[in-house]
Amino acid sequence: MIGRSVSALAQALTEKTISSVELTQLYLDRIARHNPLLNAFITVDGEKSLAQAKAADEMRAAGLATPLTGIPLAQKDIFCAKGWLTTCGSKMLNNFVSPYDASIIERFNAAGAVILGKTNMDEFAMGSSNETSYYGAVKNPWDMARVPGGSSGGSAAAVSALLAPAATGTDTGGSIRQPAALCNLTGLKPTYGVVSRYGMIAYASSLDQGGPMARSAQDCALLLNVMAGFDERDSTSLDRTKEDYSREFSAVASDKPLAGLRIGLPREFFGTSERSGCAPEVMQLVDAAIAEYRRLGAQLVDISLPNMKLSVPSYYVIAPAEASSNLSRFDGVRYGYRAPDYSDLNEMYARSRAQGFGAEVKRRILIGTYVLSHGYYDAYYLQAQRIRRLIANDFVAAFKQCDVIMGPTSPSIAFKLGEKAADPVQMYLSDIYTIAVNLAGLPGMSIPCGFANGLPAGLQLIGDYFSEARLLNVAHRYQQANAWHLQRPQGID
Repeated sequence: MIGRSVSALAQALTEKTISSVELTQLYLDRIARHNPLLNAFITVDGEKSLAQAKAADEMRAAGLATPLTGIPLAQKDIFCAKGWLTTCGSKMLNNFVSPYDASIIERFNAAGAVILGKTNMDEFAMGSSNETSYYGAVKNPWDMARVPGGSSGGSAAAVSALLAPAATGTDTGGSIRQPAALCNLTGLKPTYGVVSRYGMIAYASSLDQGGPMARSAQDCALLLNVMAGFDERDSTSLDRTKEDYSREFSAVASDKPLAGLRIGLPREFFGTSERSGCAPEVMQLVDAAIAEYRRLGAQLVDISLPNMKLSVPSYYVIAPAEASSNLSRFDGVRYGYRAPDYSDLNEMYARSRAQGFGAEVKRRILIGTYVLSHGYYDAYYLQAQRIRRLIANDFVAAFKQCDVIMGPTSPSIAFKLGEKAADPVQMYLSDIYTIAVNLAGLPGMSIPCGFANGLPAGLQLIGDYFSEARLLNVAHRYQQANAWHLQRPQGID
């Protein structure tokens, strides 16, 4: 059963080939065997998981099953789950047991899914390599000396190493798509507001968005069908008609199932001078994937995103500014870490935050506080917001010419652990192709498109607002034509 798709596992549960309790135990045993090396999970509680699995089996016996009833899933440790340690990868929350469920946890629970455990992540989702976690770095299953990407690196490693059939992640500047690319997964960041942020510990509130990570577009669609939906507890949640994100997957009686699809190729991604920002071996795989799309009937269109080059600097003003505000609540008073020694209240605040936050979180808090301070707000924060609007307008213009935009997800294959740890700018540039999507609030996804030096690379697909079903279908047709997404890392039995 290990290694089957979510839909195949659901079929096996329906046919009573296996029970949810048995399936969950298989994954728990595999986690126990491999997690000590991979470090993909922060928290595993077999008793809780098996209790959920037993309840799922009872749901199926009563005829109340949904497509995900009894399916074990890994949850990123940024989502609050009642009774579970919820750390956000930080010492600041290393003793926080959530008293309530995040919206998506509620939705998965109602669907009868099983929580396998809480996955490791960059501290407060701030990172591109999963090296900033208080609980240690996550290893990439394809090469244990390399990073899995971040911040959802634990979820990516868990699914890639078959410790879970699928997982949740969050994406603030590429944190679903980049680790999906580096671990040979399919990862989807939905349109901002499609998935509720209630109970998702905030990094940058206007950018954060939860989404699914799995081996295929079909599995991502099954998860998104549960995750998406209006939530009145989240003021940014969008009240939209419920939709089936797998609705375009029906069989197409043609060898060109994507006939009529217009794929936009930004000059900023593919122009001769700009290609220097992407490793040649990655760009070669991206070019081959786009050629495959032409064979499937798609038409290629040259487009431009002229303000794309400003996405990284504007992001690293806006995101730290929002983080500075969001993380001010962690002060050692109500919950989380409190320094053991202090002489007065101010010293308790200072020591608790100094000891509870890691170096990268402190760096971004300081940057955010600076750009919001008197005398600098207009020069930095407001200017970054103006650039953000220009970037969004570029996409609006581009989607008048094309249906989907394609390009690399990450400028390189997985880099070595520690390789960029001392150079924050180089680390930030890992998200050079993904950040603009978050600034504009668009949906984007990464799908496997081949291997360079034995390591996976990802093709990024960007859609117009609320075009998740189309994106998933475009990814699905490509995955029907090749088997990149089915490859497994060697050396993990």
